[in-house]
Amino acid sequence: MPRDRVAYNGAMKRQELKVLVVDDEAAVIEALKLLFDVHGIPCISAATPEEGLHRAIQEGVGAVVQDMNFGADKTSGEQGVRLFRSLREADPDLPILLITAWVSLETAVSLVKEGAADYMAKPWDDDKLVTTVRNLLEMRRLRTENRDLQQQGRRARQALAERYDLCGLVYESESMHRIVSLAVNVSGSDAPILLTGPSGAGKEKLAEIVQANSRRHDGPFIRVNVGALPEDLMEGELFGSEPGAYTGAKGVRAGRFEAADGGTLFLDEIDALPLSGQVKLLRVVQSGEYQRLGSSRARKADVRLISATNSDIHGLVDQGRFREDLFYRLNVIELQVPPLDRRPEDILPLATHFLRSMEGEGRGAGSLSPEAEDALLRHTWAGNVRELQNRIRRAVLTCTGDSIGRVDLDLSTDGVPVTVAAGPHSTADAIERKKIEQALLQAEGVVSRAAQDLGLSRQALYRKMDRLGITIERRPRI
Repeated sequence: MPRDRVAYNGAMKRQELKVLVVDDEAAVIEALKLLFDVHGIPCISAATPEEGLHRAIQEGVGAVVQDMNFGADKTSGEQGVRLFRSLREADPDLPILLITAWVSLETAVSLVKEGAADYMAKPWDDDKLVTTVRNLLEMRRLRTENRDLQQQGRRARQALAERYDLCGLVYESESMHRIVSLAVNVSGSDAPILLTGPSGAGKEKLAEIVQANSRRHDGPFIRVNVGALPEDLMEGELFGSEPGAYTGAKGVRAGRFEAADGGTLFLDEIDALPLSGQVKLLRVVQSGEYQRLGSSRARKADVRLISATNSDIHGLVDQGRFREDLFYRLNVIELQVPPLDRRPEDILPLATHFLRSMEGEGRGAGSLSPEAEDALLRHTWAGNVRELQNRIRRAVLTCTGDSIGRVDLDLSTDGVPVTVAAGPHSTADAIERKKIEQALLQAEGVVSRAAQDLGLSRQALYRKMDRLGITIERRPRI
């Protein structure tokens, strides 16, 4: 940042916002100063472009009202153009109102396209001028406050990253900062944590952050996607099995609890755990003891439990599909991860991060074009961060230019229609059904792609589709 811009911003913060009038006619300056004074608007003035630029930089003004010509023999507007561009270079956010005679009206219109706030022809309308200047000063104040908040947020994120291991998490939104701050604050305890939020929003990354900043950071971190486990093998996977416990069980098999002893066990899609498994999990949470399948011997497990779900687990408890006592055991601390479309400040930083991490994988694609950035910000991210990562990766691999364009992202939603079978469904089911429908539409009916975007296995997605009555109707393209 240029030194004069730093001085400008610093001066603006220390003083009350005022308007700067730049005009070579003393009568015009006096008339405008009197007008603004009557309406309670602080005003300073300058008679030359050089003085105007100096006062703007040194005294920090909230808006500028400038003439386009300086000198009786000047009518081209060139001096006004140079002043305008110099002010914009010093501070691109500075609101500038142009006062112009008819001979330089065309020039003023062109400067509006370059970023001037507006223009007025001489003689001006007093009421309109006062209203415009007040609006510009208010806009300047709001922009300054917003910039200050962004800087405060940036400092807070930097301080958090310096104190804790955030495992490479990329974010800029305040909503995500609150969740991350809470996650690291509770990481020191062994209390069970329940992560809620849509698939692909970052629940597993938060679990990693909790593990990395806990006293168990040197211990194992075992991930289990409960929804991807076959129901008849689920208990054996979690708690282990003895020889002969089921068909084909020839030797002792250690379960995930045993593998996670001394560390953290992350159970994703915890809502997919059948009631029989919920009973056994409750015992482990209560006593720290479990039994291998086919054994009556109690074993101990020193495990920090982190669970996650993308379903309305509160609704599942009300319906009797998830044990209330287990829910309260798992939900000592709940962290709700917001979906990506509710934290749009994170979209472009994440996209840039994914793009940089994939350097060398494509033939070009060193950056995102403005059109691509606009498409990313407008898109509804049914698959959240995971979908964004997949879109960027696909674009990197298919792009042939120097930058990724809108078409490379393939964000169209035209695809295979999704038909939902009629029948009574709960509110929780309706929410889940809508998410799956959106993912299938985005994936053009390809279940494996939709499952990946939703963070599910293909088998888990088929089970959810079957339970919710979702079918894919294949229609020939015309």
